[in-house]
Amino acid sequence: MNFSEKPDKTMSDVNGSASPTRLQGKWTAIVVCWFLGLGSLIAWNSMLTIGDYYYALFPRYHPSRVLTLVYQPFALATMIYLSYKEATIDTRKRNLAGFGLFSLSTFALLILDIASSGRGGIGIYIGICVIVAVFGIADAHIEGGMVGDLSFMCPEFIQSFLIGFAASGALTSGLRLMTKAAFDNTHDGLRKGVILFLAISTIIELLCFILYAFVFPKIPIVKHFRAKAASEGSKTVVSDLAVAGIQKQVDEEKEADRLSNKQLLLQNIDYALDLFLIYVLTLSIFPGFLYENTGTHQLGSWYPLVLIAMYNVLDLVGRFTPLIECLKIENRKGLMLAILLRVLFIPAFYFTAKYGDQGWMIMLTSLLGLTNGHLTVCVFTAAPKGYKGPEQNALGNLLVVFLLGGIFAGVALDWLWLIGNGSF
Repeated sequence: MNFSEKPDKTMSDVNGSASPTRLQGKWTAIVVCWFLGLGSLIAWNSMLTIGDYYYALFPRYHPSRVLTLVYQPFALATMIYLSYKEATIDTRKRNLAGFGLFSLSTFALLILDIASSGRGGIGIYIGICVIVAVFGIADAHIEGGMVGDLSFMCPEFIQSFLIGFAASGALTSGLRLMTKAAFDNTHDGLRKGVILFLAISTIIELLCFILYAFVFPKIPIVKHFRAKAASEGSKTVVSDLAVAGIQKQVDEEKEADRLSNKQLLLQNIDYALDLFLIYVLTLSIFPGFLYENTGTHQLGSWYPLVLIAMYNVLDLVGRFTPLIECLKIENRKGLMLAILLRVLFIPAFYFTAKYGDQGWMIMLTSLLGLTNGHLTVCVFTAAPKGYKGPEQNALGNLLVVFLLGGIFAGVALDWLWLIGNGSF
């Protein structure tokens, strides 16, 4: 592993020759990044959060495990292709395609449920799987596109985006608990809550499409960073600059001098492995184990929803904790050690599910979410910032490839919990 440090380019370095006017709108951009992060995962988190509904419709098909396993190969394969072609793909078109696909597929999920009148059956299940595959394609467009785009801007933007990621889980869990409470005792109450839930998710996706298309590219500080990236040889920002009313020529000579993806990966292989290891551990437990392997307790049908909610809320809290300097991990070896220690969650969840009560499981799930959020932000904000704009974009895409690779591996390993318990 190459643990050599790359010089960090701080906000003050970037701003040195920039006029104050060009750098206006930082807080507006931070808020918009949060909303875009929210929209990047709210469709998928909606699928996870309504897992209780799908278990009622398809009790023998392991919905949380199967749907996650359908989602991830499409996300990973699409992300690998987009990362390979990253230098020539228009970021604006890529992200708009992602938000557009999320909006349409979330709406399609709602229409499918209404058209089928909430019936189960293999045909409906296959239809849901197809929609989930589209979710995976949309996720790869947005996650890599946004992380790459924000990587050459200031760190606050990418942290806000990552906080929005986690907020989508907390929001969907909160909405699901409210809709379940509101409709639980009514006729067909579970389905009514899900329909309302999916309608809200569709509206949020449309809002994110509008924000990215018409608001984000016109914020002065965003225009400044994109113009700077174009001057360093980036071809991915040209249409965003055109929308903002800036005609900026790409410096072809500087573009040709950029480091290759292989060179970038070799210089940052530890950060890539960090993300892989974080998510392979998390997704080997969440959500499949929490839905199917934690037993029956006093909370009854609320139990898996509470576990999912606690994970999501603490994941959100964990993405704020790096703001406390004494808690932020920036040392590369320290990050790797902290991430490797999370392997202790595997025996902890096994023995808690076998011998512990629901209180211990809720606490353990909360710790899983807290460490997932904290370490994710630490890795993305600690990753070197001293590269040129095109290189930062490429590095952001490469890191997301490893993140999605970790998720896919974790989802596959999650099935091992079923061995020996007669659930196949």
